[in-house]
Amino acid sequence: MKHTGSCLCGNIAFEIEGDFQHFFLCHCKRCQKDTGSAHGANLFSSSAKLNWLSGKDQVKTFKLEPTRHEKSFCPNCGSALPNIQMNGSLLVVPAGSLDTDVPNKPIGHIFIDSKANWDHELELVPKFDQLPQ
Repeated sequence: MKHTGSCLCGNIAFEIEGDFQHFFLCHCKRCQKDTGSAHGANLFSSSAKLNWLSGKDQVKTFKLEPTRHEKSFCPNCGSALPNIQMNGSLLVVPAGSLDTDVPNKPIGHIFIDSKANWDHELELVPKFDQLPQ
């Protein structure tokens, strides 16, 4: 299977060949900080291959020492991008960075002990097709 993705400004584009084994919604405080949201949404693969189509030399990566928390991003628009971790054995892809449909459904919420205090019963919050007046 082939997937394509890019950053918000379009300077960086990539494709991924292969399948994802896992899709987790991570509620740890680190993912909350680096997404600015309630959780990170990442796809994981130990077999898929990442190919940068454009902007590879622009990709920045931040690793929070001494943890395993790592994030790659576009320095122009800040969009989260894929990265390869664990000495090349794990591809981590932010689900929102894909331009193609995400083929998997999340298989679990992780680190829910750190869940944001406002991340409860969100399915009950009113829904709008666009910004309300």
